[in-house]
Amino acid sequence: MRYFLHLAYNGTAFFGWQIQPNHPSVQETLEKCLSLLMRESRVAITGCGRTDTGVHASSFYAHFDTDTHFTPEECRQLAFKLNNFLPKDIVIFDLFEVSPDLHARFDAESRTYKYYICTKKNPFKQQFSYHFHRDLDVKKMNEAAALLLQNEDFTSFSKVHTQVNNFICHITEAYWEKIEDELVFTITANRFLRNMVRAIVGTLLEVGTGKISIKGFQDIINQKDRCAARTSAPAHALFLTSVRYDWKR
Repeated sequence: MRYFLHLAYNGTAFFGWQIQPNHPSVQETLEKCLSLLMRESRVAITGCGRTDTGVHASSFYAHFDTDTHFTPEECRQLAFKLNNFLPKDIVIFDLFEVSPDLHARFDAESRTYKYYICTKKNPFKQQFSYHFHRDLDVKKMNEAAALLLQNEDFTSFSKVHTQVNNFICHITEAYWEKIEDELVFTITANRFLRNMVRAIVGTLLEVGTGKISIKGFQDIINQKDRCAARTSAPAHALFLTSVRYDWKR
């Protein structure tokens, strides 16, 4: 039987989702708790993606397989017990059975990230937003962001030496909006490369300050070289906020 977990986590204390040698990860923490509760030597969990060190997820899905069959009520009880065992950084929203061939990572049709920038110093937002005090031309940033929808190869915004077959991503939305004293960048795609969103945000901020033109942003994409893009924005302001599946499968 295959079960999905719907969860959220504060990534501050973790070295990303994926298990890392000698470093705490969300995946390892979940696996240890779930294995203990299910009294199995190891319950392997597969996530819908791999968030980087310090990145958060307000909506994340993962799956695990087991020979044990849980009724809906037993799923609710297991989720309740998990929440009692897990650290305060992780919360389980739901646990439910799915089709044995539904894969948390490969069957995710799209993922949405949001990046938060605080334009004014605010001690109550500094943990989850990037304080950027310089003036930004949001209109130009949106013009540059719109170019992302017209391109597919994002080598310039990916970490080098990553284990991927290609750097092709299909971005369906990318835009900035001002909400009170915050700027929020929303981006949705079928997949994301390592460090991709933070590299895009860091480069768009250079557009906003006038250091890079709209044409210059397109040139960076065309170069297919990570050295062409700018420094990645800090991880603590990035959230995975939505993962979409075709639940009718």
